[in-house]
Amino acid sequence: MAAPPAERGPEPLGGKRRPHGMLKLYYGLPDTAGEGLAGPARGELGGPIDINGPHFDPEVFLTKLRKECPLAQLMDCETDMVKQIRALDSDMQTLVYENYNKFISATDTIRKMKNDFKKMEDEMDCLAANMAVITEFSASISSTLQDQHEQITKLSGVHALLRKLQFLFELPARLTKCVELEAYAQAVRYYSKARSILHQYQHMPSFRGIQDDCQKIMADLAQKLREKFRDGGSGAKDLAECVELLLQLGEPAEELCDEFLSHARSRLEAELQSLEAELGEGQPSCISGPATDILEFTDRGCNSFVSNMSLVIASYQELFVNRESAEGIAHMAHDKLVAFVDGLMGRYFALVERRIQLERGVGDNSLLVRALDRFHRRLQALAKLLPASRAAAEGTEIVVRAAKERIRQYLQALQNFYVDCLTDVRQSLAAPRLMGKDSPNLAELLGTISASILNQIKSVLTYVHLFTAKDITFSNKPYFKGEFCSQGVREGLIVSFIKSICQTARQFCESTGDKGGSTPPALLLLLSRLCLDYETSTISYILTLTDEQFLVQDHSPVTPVTGLCAEAREAAQKLLNHYVKVQGLIISQMLRKSVETRDWITTIEPRNVRAVMKRVVEDATSIDVQVGLLYEEGVRKAQSSDSSKRTFSVYSSSRQQSRYAPSYTPSAPMDTNLLSNIQKLFSERIDIFSPVEFNKVSVLTGIIKISLKTFLECVRLRTFGRFGLQQIQVDCYYLQLYLWRFVSDENLVHFLLDEIVGSTAHRCLDPVPMEQSVIEVICERG
Repeated sequence: MAAPPAERGPEPLGGKRRPHGMLKLYYGLPDTAGEGLAGPARGELGGPIDINGPHFDPEVFLTKLRKECPLAQLMDCETDMVKQIRALDSDMQTLVYENYNKFISATDTIRKMKNDFKKMEDEMDCLAANMAVITEFSASISSTLQDQHEQITKLSGVHALLRKLQFLFELPARLTKCVELEAYAQAVRYYSKARSILHQYQHMPSFRGIQDDCQKIMADLAQKLREKFRDGGSGAKDLAECVELLLQLGEPAEELCDEFLSHARSRLEAELQSLEAELGEGQPSCISGPATDILEFTDRGCNSFVSNMSLVIASYQELFVNRESAEGIAHMAHDKLVAFVDGLMGRYFALVERRIQLERGVGDNSLLVRALDRFHRRLQALAKLLPASRAAAEGTEIVVRAAKERIRQYLQALQNFYVDCLTDVRQSLAAPRLMGKDSPNLAELLGTISASILNQIKSVLTYVHLFTAKDITFSNKPYFKGEFCSQGVREGLIVSFIKSICQTARQFCESTGDKGGSTPPALLLLLSRLCLDYETSTISYILTLTDEQFLVQDHSPVTPVTGLCAEAREAAQKLLNHYVKVQGLIISQMLRKSVETRDWITTIEPRNVRAVMKRVVEDATSIDVQVGLLYEEGVRKAQSSDSSKRTFSVYSSSRQQSRYAPSYTPSAPMDTNLLSNIQKLFSERIDIFSPVEFNKVSVLTGIIKISLKTFLECVRLRTFGRFGLQQIQVDCYYLQLYLWRFVSDENLVHFLLDEIVGSTAHRCLDPVPMEQSVIEVICERG
């Protein structure tokens, strides 16, 4: 009883499947029917049991299922088929819904096409009937006029000839009328139409007369056109019309070219003279500067001279170069135009360069850059009209030279600003001294001058950066993308300015004189610190800032940062060495005068420390404070617990007596000079003028070495009495009490002072030293 439903089951499946399969095939969609079946339900591809194939046979399919599949598999197959049937029904409904509008539109289109084709068929039938009637009438007319056709053609030719003859006989009158009405173009057009016929039949008397009359009239017309051509009041359009008519009348093209350019030259030279007068040529008022700014001058030149030059070029080319004439004439005309343009543009460029040279202000140069930009833009437009001219290239060279000159001016401005800063520092250092006040704080002066110079450099870079702005037309030129950034701004401006700072600093070290010339020592110290700061950080910062603002696309060699830093450090070292030398010479001069101006043999017994020694200690203290404002303390060698007590032993009475006693004893086995020389062999050599380090202790050590060495050499040139030796003892002990605090190694002070006392004793007529206790009392009281 279960077989009949199983047999009836596939029939609706097959019935629904085939329309759906055709729709799928029509729309190019994959057929998914039967994909869920497995086992026997999926037959061989294309066979009678392939449910998706065109040869599917339901009876064979069901028979095979009943034979091979158990009940459970049959029920599973039925379930899968029901699902597929429902899915196919759903897909078919979806396709119908989606294409419903297309079906309706297609139905309407087919219905409309039926109506249109029916109406068109009626019209075609009507047209065919009309064409038949027209053909019949045409045949009738042709047969009727067949005999008169040749006569009509002959009469028509005679009529045309008579009209031409009538035109020729009326031509002189027409030409005269056109000349009276100033319709020169119409007259030339009439004559051009008849000229060949008159020339062909000039052997006939009647035509000869007409030709002579026309030639006389056209000669007068050509004369009037030439007069109008030479008249300076004609506009460009009238001028072009005159040239066109003269060329049609057969005038020589070369002469017309020369006359056209001569007329244009007179007008353009008048505009050049106007621009030259604006520059103040020959007027005393030009000394104070131009009356108008450079942007206004450039606009006036571009809007008048360059614009008119462009109009002249365009008109000339249209009249002479681009005409359909002989190639030789066009080449000749082109060469004349190029020479004409280059000559006048050269004079205009000279005026522009003179005006650019008047721009000497070193502030904001936006007006200059905008003026150069407009100048360059106009020249590019002119270059498109006449590519053979060198005007555009020369204009670009003017812009490049202006940029180079601007960099040179900014470099000079930075150098002048630096010199002005140094002048201000000099005045700041000199004013308190003249008014009896304390010297200004060097650290504040250093910070002020450093910030001022850096801000000035930033301002100049901002001004120069306008040459490479994106909205400037010439900024995309190779020079402004490469050489301007690397060799111009970086090398020519920034690096040159840094080198000039170092060069100026080195010039301060070349001053001569006992007191170091007119340069204040404080200025030397400040500049040395400035150059050292540049070496440590400022140079790297400035060059990095420059490279960031000006993206260099040029691979030409540039000065490395390390080279500039080394140069700045060298300048700082020279300045600091010179500062030590100058300060040492100042103190040495006081000591030398104090030694040379005193009678050391007859001097009285010392009761006080000499004032010059107190002045030396005061100056050393002042220098210590001054250097400490700019440089770090530095490193000292380990000191004794009580330096004054330890150094006091050097000048103790027992030591002095033991040292100098042999020279005054008749039985002395050894000379004191020999003992002193032996002692020097084992002492460490002192380099008086050795380079100093960048710290306070090293600077003070160098100054004190120079001062004490000078004191020693002055002592060696004098002869002393007993009290003179004792006065030197007191002075040296006083210096010992205070100077050891300033040097890196106190033994250096001990050694030099010991040398001074020893040299004094060697040159003393009565070498009796003073008791140490007395020396201490005098120094404490002093």
